[in-house]
Amino acid sequence: MKISISHKIDKNRILRDALVLSGIAANVLLGFIMSSLKLPLYLDTTGTIYVTLIAGPFFGILTAVVTNTVSMLFSPTNMYFSVINALIAIHTSVFSRKHSFRKVKDVFGYILMLAMISGILSVIIRRFIGVDTQDSVVDNAAIEFAAATGFPYLPAAMMLDVLVNVFDKGISLGLAVLVIRILPDDISTRIANSIVKQRVMTEEEENRIYRWKADSKGSVRWRESSKLLLTSFVLVIAMAWIGLTLYFNSAKNDRIEAASDACRFAAEIVDPDMIDTYMMEGENAPGYLETKEMLYKIRNNSLGVDYLYLIKVEEDGCYVIFDLDTETEYGYDIGTKLPFKDEFLPYKDAILAGEEIAPIESKSDEGWLLTIGYPLKNSAGKLVCYIICDVSLEYMADYMIDFIMKILLIMAGLFILIVAFELWTTSIYTTYPLSAMTSCVEEFAEAGDDQVSLDNNVRRIRSLNIHTGDEIEKLYKTICDLTLNQAEQMRSIRHLSESTMQMQDGLIITMADMVESRDSDTGAHVQKTAAYVKIIVEGLKRKGYYAEKITPKFISDVVRSAPLHDVGKINISDKILNKPGKLTEEEYEIMKTHTTAGKEIIEKAISTVKGGSYLKEARNMAAYHHERWDGNGYPEGLHGEVIPLSARIMAVADVFDALASPRVYKPAYPLDKAIEIIQEGAGTQFDAKCVEVFIESLSEVKVILKKYDRM
Repeated sequence: MKISISHKIDKNRILRDALVLSGIAANVLLGFIMSSLKLPLYLDTTGTIYVTLIAGPFFGILTAVVTNTVSMLFSPTNMYFSVINALIAIHTSVFSRKHSFRKVKDVFGYILMLAMISGILSVIIRRFIGVDTQDSVVDNAAIEFAAATGFPYLPAAMMLDVLVNVFDKGISLGLAVLVIRILPDDISTRIANSIVKQRVMTEEEENRIYRWKADSKGSVRWRESSKLLLTSFVLVIAMAWIGLTLYFNSAKNDRIEAASDACRFAAEIVDPDMIDTYMMEGENAPGYLETKEMLYKIRNNSLGVDYLYLIKVEEDGCYVIFDLDTETEYGYDIGTKLPFKDEFLPYKDAILAGEEIAPIESKSDEGWLLTIGYPLKNSAGKLVCYIICDVSLEYMADYMIDFIMKILLIMAGLFILIVAFELWTTSIYTTYPLSAMTSCVEEFAEAGDDQVSLDNNVRRIRSLNIHTGDEIEKLYKTICDLTLNQAEQMRSIRHLSESTMQMQDGLIITMADMVESRDSDTGAHVQKTAAYVKIIVEGLKRKGYYAEKITPKFISDVVRSAPLHDVGKINISDKILNKPGKLTEEEYEIMKTHTTAGKEIIEKAISTVKGGSYLKEARNMAAYHHERWDGNGYPEGLHGEVIPLSARIMAVADVFDALASPRVYKPAYPLDKAIEIIQEGAGTQFDAKCVEVFIESLSEVKVILKKYDRM
């Protein structure tokens, strides 16, 4: 049985890797050409710039560091400058997010900043680390300028280097932009798609996420990166300190051993029985000059030995016998008396006794020295002198500092690359998908019961296509299922709610019809008043009146429950309700009770029906639609805005319909007359704002009247 295994090839990733390789190749090739021609230009940031602009900061930094590493093949010092190339990638990334390369001012500012980064840092690296580079033309020009003007060399070198780098980075940017324009747009898009583990966010979505993140106190990305940065920094410092300490101690021990060997070699060539003769006759003593010549050879061939001399130790001090540095400022003539140094005083007795002493560190005008003393005894076993070898620890320290600086420069570029890699991986695997998911979920939550918004958010969440292959992807799939189920559940609830509302509306209409059917001449009163109420409440909202009160829910509650405003008439006898003439005072008082009766009926319904909050406005309209703005209405004599807004709206609608419709006791008023009466009641019987918006909507009112055949 043949089994075939197919591996899915990520073509977008191949394009991205090819882009990085092309950037490295462009940098190395251009740098090699400039180096071969001995020109004061580099052009080795061209690839860094276009890779950063297309693929992002991490791949730009990767291009920069690898470029300087490969360039060591033809310029061994290039690795020290990788930090400059990495900083150029960082600045390019930051600039591209905030500015455009279409504005001349922005482009010049970008080039100037790159020139300053390159020029100033390269001079510092060359001069303080002692690294020579190809741009001797710039260095020589700076030296000549400083000599001619008296201007300090270092600032002069920096200014000239910045000026040269303006041209260098300008040309590099031009070449980079040319590459970007030549590259097809779909290739750039595919490379961008390979960088993240999800759908690339649009600019609008990115801005939405940034606004959402602005309220956060911290960021997972920066918290994790800061931890890595701190940990890496502490680890590097600790390892560097341990390594340097071990190196210093090892080098120190090697020099101690070499100095000890030098002392023993010297002891073999110096005749101890001739020491007193050397002291008295000096260079005229037989064999003195030959011995001194041999001591020179021993010193010059001993690792790290800077000084070699012989001294005769007495109680009152030390007397010079041989000093190989007599011609220097630190040399002494034969017979010169030297006092014991403070560092040697604790060992004075041992020295006088001719004992071999441990190496002693001291600091003096000669520098930081490590002294090894070897006792030389004659044939009788008596101490005649000490052979002294001095090792310079200051030289070792300077060498170590120079070594540390070079290592730090090399590590700086790599360190930036490591941090950029951590930021990139944290972004694509954690913060970027988490931010996108959280932003979508937050909008999903804010959508509330808006089904259209819920469905749109579900589609947007599912379109993220997060495929990190870890717990984040599992979380994403769970959120997709959760939001989809929630949206479907909300759809089911909405259908149920709409069915319930339809049933409630049907009950309301039924109750209203039961009342209306007893009134022989109302003529679709409940339908028309409900329509007028809708016109008035929407007009108030349109003009901004009572904005804090008129919400979508208020409008819905008022319009839906308007048909119940006369439900209390069910308690009024047909004799009074359908009386063709004017009611007596007693009958009128009975008729007025339909308001309180309606209030009681609806309050009982509210207490019975859970969630029937919309009936609260029905109660207000039933109870108070006969109240007057001036307080002369019934049943409680409320006035002004003390009267519930829904009742004030219904008052206008109810009276207008009563005027414009025929009744058993009167014919219908003409429309103009009805409108005139309503206008006259503004501010006394009615809320003037309700009258205002009603009059302004006469075209809609006429449509309603025509619909019910009353025009």
